[in-house]
Amino acid sequence: MIDTTDLIRELIYQIRLGEDSAYEFKSITIKGDKVTAPHRDSVADELAAFANANGGILVLGVADKTREVEGIPLADLDTVDKWLSNIATAIDPALYIEIRLVEIPNRQGEAKPVVWVRVAKSVFVHRSPHGYFHRVGSSKRAMSPELLFRLEQQRSMVRLIRFDEQLVPQANQQAIAPELKARFLRGDLPEKTQLKKLYLIGEDESGQLCLTVSGVLLLTARPADFLSSAYVQCVAYSGTERNAEYQLDAQDCDGPVDEQIRLALTFVKRNMRTEAVKRPGRIDIPQYDLAAVFEAIVNAVAHRDYSMHGARIRLHLFADRLEISTPGGLPNSLTIDSMDANSITRNETLVNLLSRYYPADPISKRQNLIERRGEGVPTILAASERLSLRRPLYEQIDHTELKLTIYAASREKNGLVAQFSAE
Repeated sequence: MIDTTDLIRELIYQIRLGEDSAYEFKSITIKGDKVTAPHRDSVADELAAFANANGGILVLGVADKTREVEGIPLADLDTVDKWLSNIATAIDPALYIEIRLVEIPNRQGEAKPVVWVRVAKSVFVHRSPHGYFHRVGSSKRAMSPELLFRLEQQRSMVRLIRFDEQLVPQANQQAIAPELKARFLRGDLPEKTQLKKLYLIGEDESGQLCLTVSGVLLLTARPADFLSSAYVQCVAYSGTERNAEYQLDAQDCDGPVDEQIRLALTFVKRNMRTEAVKRPGRIDIPQYDLAAVFEAIVNAVAHRDYSMHGARIRLHLFADRLEISTPGGLPNSLTIDSMDANSITRNETLVNLLSRYYPADPISKRQNLIERRGEGVPTILAASERLSLRRPLYEQIDHTELKLTIYAASREKNGLVAQFSAE
């Protein structure tokens, strides 16, 4: 975060020069507890234009024509802050903005409060109320269809090719949790060098260090603060349909990805039933093979499409089945029919780090969280079918989501009793 003294010095200098491709000034009018000018849609267009270009700064409380520092009443600063936050979340996809409240002198030397808003260059293309805009010189311009197509193509290609190595502009070094980076540091090399070699951090166009997508997922305490959908939503129902009246338990697993996996598996353990029969001794019949569930959760977290804004992993437990819905269609040439024979990785960096630095849950009976032998899907299919006598079902939904259904075993239908009888 820029030092306040440096920020004020830069701001005074920029006001003297006027607007350019990186700075926009606006007067602001407030009546009662509402901002009446500028119009919120106009401000949304300005913010989105910065994000779609190379980023920039909006300053409220400075007249754009006269460059006069008009200021904002202290009592209204909270109103302006909330107004800006609402505008940013209304942009599609929602925009992350940094807001600072500072005082700068006007021409008479009187200190006046202004609101400083920084928008980083985005890895997404943002649509605001009046369409798609970008910044050209000191003004916003509507994108031509050709420019919009090229930008969408460029940024979607960035998402498809090593998206997990792309920088997340708002995630700086201060976002790193010290206890989470320790596992990656070896020997005497500088910390910065080691984390860069692993593609956990990198430098943006201005030379500032930022976390990559993989860095956010592995090194921050709550990745959803930077990638809003980077968590696992878990819900358990008493019946066979999604109905809030029959909801038994719910949890958002939103820590670093290894913690998301652990919490999601614990959620299944906590909510699945274990029945029993006597033949002649007691035979416990769990609804699900937990090693298979573990593989399914790991696959969902490691291989989901993190570039899809607003799409989270959904793990839903019903009385007769477990459903795991993962954002993103199958990558490249992989198909439903070839999943158990072929393995193609979407997030190469993330998968590589999970396979090298993270021990597995003991229930998986293996050494690392991911073992890159392509055995995850075969394990899910075979182990689940042995238990419930029904083969799990993979479905691709509109090429944007992969849904796995694992059917529950019961006293009436399971493979354990027959196995016991055979022995």
